[in-house]
Amino acid sequence: MTAEAFYGAARVLARAVEAGAFPAAVAEVGSSRRALWRQAFGRLGGPGSPDATTATVFDLASLTKVLATGPIVMRLVDSGRLTVDDLVARRVTAWRDEARAAVTVRDLLAHCAGLTGYLPLYRDHHGRREFERSICELPLEYAPRTRSVYSDLGFMLLGFIAEDTGGADLADLFAPVAALAGGEFVGFRPPVALRAHIAPTGLDAWRGRTLVGEAHDQNAWALGGIAGHAGLFGSAGAVGGIAREVMRGLRDEPATHAGPPPLATAATLRIFARRSPVPGSSRALAWDTMLPTSSCGARMAPTALGHTGFTGTSLWIDWERDVYAVLLTNRVHTGAGNDAILGVRPAFHDAVMAALEGRGER
Repeated sequence: MTAEAFYGAARVLARAVEAGAFPAAVAEVGSSRRALWRQAFGRLGGPGSPDATTATVFDLASLTKVLATGPIVMRLVDSGRLTVDDLVARRVTAWRDEARAAVTVRDLLAHCAGLTGYLPLYRDHHGRREFERSICELPLEYAPRTRSVYSDLGFMLLGFIAEDTGGADLADLFAPVAALAGGEFVGFRPPVALRAHIAPTGLDAWRGRTLVGEAHDQNAWALGGIAGHAGLFGSAGAVGGIAREVMRGLRDEPATHAGPPPLATAATLRIFARRSPVPGSSRALAWDTMLPTSSCGARMAPTALGHTGFTGTSLWIDWERDVYAVLLTNRVHTGAGNDAILGVRPAFHDAVMAALEGRGER
């Protein structure tokens, strides 16, 4: 397909830049075998700043959950060192009391462990030991598995479990997954040499500086920039490389490399792609799943998987129809309260699917 086929999707993003939804954006659409379209929009920090390019690196925020933490846990499952039904209490010594006794790794992945969604722990906590103790001592907000509450705290704890089980920090455990990026950058704490190619995420009053290359999420920053819930940076091409590996596994397509799967076995990928039975939940394991009201719009298959990030990022994978869509922006550059992207995301994805169905605007 040519770039002209995605004219409608490009127009959605160009107009969003003009309207101030975000200063910069890069989109990539592809199949399980290759990228079909990639285009950059806007400037890194608004008027007068450098143009965004297709190699621009963004703070991926909560895409960390599905691109790093989820795959790391999958690899640990495939190696036999962890199962999704392991009790958290057997993995984290501070996780104790009767209300928590039956909580499993699966519950953390599906956001149904009873944990509060968010707390500004960074204000008086620093480092893993302090974060872990507070998360484990925090009273549960609801009985586990009775409902789903999206929880950064649960993924922080998953990151700690993964590090203990894997015997290394998340950055090192992520290296085999990062190798799928085809030479484009994806990782924690990007090197200073990349600074000129990173989209800034605006002024953080707490740190007293404009953030470029350090985690916008303040809890991730207080954990040293490497955390289970946020902290990953990457380009659209890098995200697309990982998305293609997810799609190939779910579609039972042959690997494009020799040796063991760098992401996960097809069986494990399917376990993670299955929607949770928790009442009212759209969550799978790490992933969210498609609803007609989702950020992926109304045209993707009901089996589509995706996730968003607070900084203005998203990835949706419609593996049955063999398409993924990456949208990376720095919408928080103009302030965290700028929520115009909520309308942009579904419009963009609907335009992408229309193009692939042969009904894209010319």
